Amino acid sequence: MPLAAISTDWWVGFSIGLVVVLAVVALVAPILILANGIGKEAPLINEALERAVENTAPLAALSTTIDHAEVIVAGLSRGRTRLGG
Repeated sequence: MPLAAISTDWWVGFSIGLVVVLAVVALVAPILILANGIGKEAPLINEALERAVENTAPLAALSTTIDHAEVIVAGLSRGRTRLGG
């Protein structure tokens, strides 16, 4: 094989490889930029979620409140019945 053919084949292969590498970089770069943005926002999101947990924690006792309210309403109903109402 002549030296010129080897050199041409090498340049073709190098060019194809370079195009593939550039395509991969072009596809991966936006993903990395988005991931960086998400990483910067993650602490703020986590803080908001922690506040939501604190703000909704009393809802766990809601069933107890409902039970007590049912007992009170039942007592009021019995009282009204005894009073003739």
